[in-house]
Formats: sequence, C-alpha cells, structure tokens
Amino acid sequence: MNLFSELRSLVVAEIGAMVAAGDLPDGLDLAAVTVEPPRDVAHGDMATNAAMVLAKPAGQPPRVIAEKLAARLAADPRVETVEVAGPGFLNFRLRPAVWQRLVGAVLTAGADYGRGDVGRGKKVNVEFVSANPTGPMHVGHVRGAVVGDALANLLAFAGWDVTREYYINDGGAQVDVLARSAFERYREANGLEPEIREGLYPGDYLIPVGAALKEKYGTTLLDQPESVWLEDVRDFATGMMMAMIREDLAALGVAMDVYSSEKALYGTGQIEAAIETLRGLDLIYEGVLEPPKGKTPEDWEPRVQTLFRSTAHGDDVDRPVQKSDGAWTYFAPDIAYHHNKVKRGFDQLIDIFGADHGGYVKRMKAAVSALSQGRVPLDIKLIQLVKLWKNGEPFKMSKRAGTFVTLRDVVELVGADVTRFVMLTRKNDAALDFDFDKVLEQSKDNPVFYVQYANARINSVLRKAVEAGLDVSDAALAGADLARLDHPAEIAMARKLAEWPRLVEIAARANEPHRIAFYLYELASDLHGLWNRGNDEQSLRFIQDDPATMAAKIALARSTGVVICAGLAILGVTPVEEMR
Repeated sequence: MNLFSELRSLVVAEIGAMVAAGDLPDGLDLAAVTVEPPRDVAHGDMATNAAMVLAKPAGQPPRVIAEKLAARLAADPRVETVEVAGPGFLNFRLRPAVWQRLVGAVLTAGADYGRGDVGRGKKVNVEFVSANPTGPMHVGHVRGAVVGDALANLLAFAGWDVTREYYINDGGAQVDVLARSAFERYREANGLEPEIREGLYPGDYLIPVGAALKEKYGTTLLDQPESVWLEDVRDFATGMMMAMIREDLAALGVAMDVYSSEKALYGTGQIEAAIETLRGLDLIYEGVLEPPKGKTPEDWEPRVQTLFRSTAHGDDVDRPVQKSDGAWTYFAPDIAYHHNKVKRGFDQLIDIFGADHGGYVKRMKAAVSALSQGRVPLDIKLIQLVKLWKNGEPFKMSKRAGTFVTLRDVVELVGADVTRFVMLTRKNDAALDFDFDKVLEQSKDNPVFYVQYANARINSVLRKAVEAGLDVSDAALAGADLARLDHPAEIAMARKLAEWPRLVEIAARANEPHRIAFYLYELASDLHGLWNRGNDEQSLRFIQDDPATMAAKIALARSTGVVICAGLAILGVTPVEEMR
C-alpha cells in the first residue's frame, strides 16, 4: 500500500477526466506530476504540482487548472479538504479513516510493507569493496562494504534482481609486493631474520602466511631466486588474503554472490576482445595526448599510444589503453571487466569506489556507455573518508595491520550492527566522524541507540499487552477498531508510516541507502515523542483499561515496529527487543 502512489493515480485520473471534458488539451506529458508531503505539515497531508507542471503545455494559468482539479479531487471519499496555494500548488488533507486503515494495512503486509516493484525484476550488478588482496580490510573498506551491501538490500526490496560482486585486484604489481613480503615472513618462520625493507607490507597479519608457506614448502624455497618462487608464493599469499577478507566481510554481515579476478582477464583474450569491440565502434585510435595539467612541454615526453575516444561518451579527454611498449594500461583490464558485466546481461551497473578514484568516474562511465551502446547505465558512488575518534583523540594505529585500523578492530570494539548503522548516518560522498565513545552512548544524539530503543519500547509494550490478556498477533491487531486512533498525534504517527513505501522508492531510484537510516531516526523520534506525551496524557498511553482501545493503540505501536524492523533489515542491522 503506497498512499502517495494511490493519490497520484487519483490526480492523473482526474486530469484525464479534465481532458475528456475539454478543460485540458490531449497529449499532455504527466511524467513530472508528483504527489508528496508538503514542506510544512500545516499546509496539509499531501501536495501536488500538477497545475504548475501542466500550465505551460496546456496554455492556461496554473491557478485556473488548480481550481478545476481541486473541485474534482474534493469529490473523492478519501479527501477531506483541498486548497489552492500560491501560484497553483494543491494541498489536500485526507480523512482520518485513511490513516487509520493504513495501520491495519501495515500489519496485514507485515515485513513486505513498502516492498516495491520499481525495479521490475531488472538485473543490477553492485560491485563494492574490491580491496586489493594484500592485507586485512581497513576502516575505509568498512564504509564501502556497508554502503554497497545496504544498497543491494534496498534494491532487492524495491524489486531489482541484485548481484553483489567483488573484483579482486590481483593482476597488478601490488600482489608481487605481497609475495615478497610473505616470503620474508616465510624466512622468519624458518628461523631467519626477516628483511621488511621499505615498500614491503610490514603488518603482523603476514606471519601466519609465512608459517603456512613453511608448512607447505619446508626450507626448499630459501635458497631459490625470486624467479623460481614468486608466482607460487604470490598465488598462495593472495589465496590466504582473500580467505581473510571473506572472514572480515562475514564479520560485518556481508556475503558476496560473485568474486571476479583481474588476473583472469590476462592471457585469456578478454582484454583484447573488449578493445576490439571499441575499435569496431571507431573509438580506438593511435595518437598523442596533451601534457597533463601541471606539466610543461619541457618535462613531458609526447609518445604515440593506443587511445580510447572516451570524449565521444562524455569524458574530458581521451584515455590511453595501451602503452607505446605494448603493455596494457590499468584502464584496459577495467574496460574488459565491465565489458564482461555488460555481456552477462545486467540492465544496470553500480560501482562503489573510494574517494581516491574520483578521476576514474568519467572514463569508466564512457567505457560502459560505449560497450553497451548506451543501453546500460553505470552509477559510481564515491565513498569519502572515515575519521576515527576515541577518548576525544584521533584513533589511528593497529598493531596487527601495521599502519591502519582494520575492519576487525572496529567490529570488535562496537559490534557489526553499530558499525553498519553509523556508516550510513551520512551520505556516501560526505566525510564521516566515527567516535567509538559516542556510537555506544545511550542518548538521542546516538541514532543507533535511538532507533533500537524505539523498537525495544515497542516490544516492551507488546509484552505488557500480552500480560493484560490481549492477542497481539498481527492478524488480530489488524482487525482492531482502528477508528479509536483519533488523536492528532496518533494520526501524525500513521502519516509517518505512510511515507515508508515512497521513501524506499526514492532511495532506490537514487541509489542512496543512507535515506533509510535518516527515515528510521525520524520515525523513532515520532514514536518516542508519542510515548513521552503518554506520560502526561492518559488517552495516549498504549496500555489502556478498555481492551478495544488498547488493541488499536497496540496496533499502532506494532505497525511502527514492523517498519523499523524492515528498515533495519535493509541496513543489515539486527533489531533488539530489549535494551540492556
């Protein structure tokens, strides 16, 4: 049940009736017509921009259209009043019975309330984390993992067919550095002093890798040149790192559907095939690029390279895909990887990148646009930095990692649920402060606690209702006399519940899961406000002497809990039933 969608359908139907009556011309585009909450609740329950949108194409003043439309809308039994505001906006209030029935509808739908079909079963690939397999995941990866996983949950809830994917960056020089670092730990396991020289990975997390290498190879690699052991050690260490990364993701509640390897693109013809596809579209040529910004002709050596004409698809400059010595650039395997995703039949691609990949956005979008010939949109979400604080000071070090705070450090300190919720309390492209003390604080200023406390309060009142002999099953509560929810504060609570399906659709269309966290905080605030008013007004308390009245009020509490739990499920957070 989406009341905003239902009322928009009413508006569209009445516009159609106005066309049939000759009040409006035929062929009007109604795509931009919206029904949404007004900015000021004093103006009404809902507002539509229909008259403003249609005025110019209809060749009529917006107020003229608005007044005729208002008269038609007022005849609907759900509508209590309609007012024309300003130049032609329409504000209308719905009858209390509409909001009362909504409470029952939430209970009937249960966890599926708000579940939509805006995705219409289309296939979407969400690629996220994709950390280099050279060590444990750090706090920056945590935020990307949470945003990507919550976005995947949101899209699935809104009707998309979602694939979660991790791209293993195992084809570059960094995995050779990993192999050399692991080899030093292998030497250490064999009783020799490791040489952790500059440029190698110093973290203690490679000590178990060295021990495992000793168990497998004994001492046989110690006197061998690098050319003998590099490939085997690289594959072995990469495998162990990926096992550790999978465990890290599991600790955060993240499970990938697909792991794709960059290394698998080399020597298989996939890179060549992708470039040839672009060549067939006349988008590959041999040329010389202008000097990069900040470079002068004196310190820039122009050379002929194989270039992708990315400017034909919205990029600022064309991009090299093959160097003058014949080696592929870093961009080439990324093109091949996205070509692979396009060929797998996805209708939409989403990449979750770190903020340092900002320069990659336009070129990657250009490549996907070209490879899919404009059929498959690519949305790239950049994840800004997380600043960690503890005891009022920056929190920086992790002995196990050597130089950074790991995912495990964060989860072990505050838990996966708190970590996930806090990571979604800011939009992905805004920096986030993560204060270990504040995220565990039991106050209104801590959104994790505030939302969980609301759910705990709801469960508490349900237990009390059971003790009073009330049947609190959803079916029984849905059949309560909901007309008894007649106080303005209770109607306001129901209005907030009505926003949930609309919010899900908006968040899914924008690929913005943080909107769910924001909504849950607002909903929790309304619940706490209603609860606190009950301390002063007996009629607003959930537990009542009259069973019928109590059933209606418990139905409102339970329906609020249904939505809170649905929202937390999208965020990947387990709701608590009791605060401890």
